Amino acid sequence: MPVDVNPSPTLVDVPGGEPLLGHLRAFRRQPLEAMSQWWRRHGDALRFRLGPKTLYLLSHPDLAEEVLVHQADRFVKVYEPRRPTGLALVLGNGLVTSSGDVWKRHRRIIQPVFHRARMAAMAERMAQVGEQRIAGWTVHAARSVDIADEMMRLALEVISHTMFHTNVADQIDHISHALRVSLKYAFDSFHSPVRLPLWVPTPRNREFRLALQFMDKLIYGFIAERRRTGAQHDDLLDLLLRARDEETGVGLSDQDLRDEALTIFAAGHETTANALAWTWYLLAIHPEVKARFHEEVDRVLQGRTPQADDLQQLPYTRAVFDEAVRLYPPVPAVQRKAATRTRIGGLTLPAGALVLVGIYHLHRHPAFWRDPERFMPERWLEGERPASRCAYLPFGAGPRACVGTHFATVEGPLLLALIGRSHDLQLAQEHVEPEIMVTLRPKHGIRMTIQPRHQPVPSA
Repeated sequence: MPVDVNPSPTLVDVPGGEPLLGHLRAFRRQPLEAMSQWWRRHGDALRFRLGPKTLYLLSHPDLAEEVLVHQADRFVKVYEPRRPTGLALVLGNGLVTSSGDVWKRHRRIIQPVFHRARMAAMAERMAQVGEQRIAGWTVHAARSVDIADEMMRLALEVISHTMFHTNVADQIDHISHALRVSLKYAFDSFHSPVRLPLWVPTPRNREFRLALQFMDKLIYGFIAERRRTGAQHDDLLDLLLRARDEETGVGLSDQDLRDEALTIFAAGHETTANALAWTWYLLAIHPEVKARFHEEVDRVLQGRTPQADDLQQLPYTRAVFDEAVRLYPPVPAVQRKAATRTRIGGLTLPAGALVLVGIYHLHRHPAFWRDPERFMPERWLEGERPASRCAYLPFGAGPRACVGTHFATVEGPLLLALIGRSHDLQLAQEHVEPEIMVTLRPKHGIRMTIQPRHQPVPSA
């Protein structure tokens, strides 16, 4: 494995900025492509401007470790309660967006909810939802479908059942639209130099408010019904309602529950859905990998529905998923703000500096990955781990690492095996382009045909 010979990169100002706008035009047009080109041309520590905002793009594992792990207390979330921007517009003061004492209290309460054993226990429910969803795929046999949309619908149903013990199939289109509108608005607010207040009745503001009102009504409705009836469903909402701060014994208010439930609901399906969509795309363009994946699934499952215990016997399936999220991490960049003037890796950052940790770049860094642009699941079976632990961060790192990691690492490979057991997905378009919409989505989707596979008969 190659090692980095420049562990303390020099800060480079990205050339080509325009007066007043800086690099806003290129960023708004293709943010992922713009940042990737800057990184490849100019290095691991860059400074650029989006209108009045100055941002620092850090794409070296050592710098990522300083920001997310060693100096996590100095690099905080960008959350302004009086004028929220980005994801805070949608998720409120939940785990993903909050800082300080609020975040610490919520993390103490929620962390035990996502214990590894509990997430494995939900695998049966995930598989049941998956079986029901793919049973309707027979109607797609003769035509292509957008597999990104299919994975989004599947993941929405999984999170609805595991979180709220309910089927939202009849509302999926409405939910999908509301989340898409909300996340697009949130992302655009991040780089927009001028943003009109939400009360200004522009078409975009009205559309966003309606989307948020729909999601609020949905989530608050689930909470109110559960509090009213006291019904027990052994789902994530039950666990959140019962959870208490170990230091104070106090639980979450309805507002807290709304913010955290919507955070889990939105993030818990969006990230997995995109990861699965990219996995199917990569399998489709690498037939030798797909053949090995199908062979393992057939040999281990023998035609039956996968369970949590099966994941240990499906190492190549897991490697396929891990390699897909390396090349297409669901969250391609993590944002932080320097709370004070701070020095990391030889770089001095001023107080208030906006930092982007380039996860997409870390995962493709040529100093830490052999053939970084190649899809090679076998690297995970051959002990080919990067020299730095922060060269691979699909779920973040440090105290603010994703609380739902165990949920995702069960759900992703499980649904992959479930679908691969009975179906073969083949690419039906020539060009697929990634785009950032908070998460890393396939722009315009991924058209694929879904072909049924002959399933082996379970052994007696």
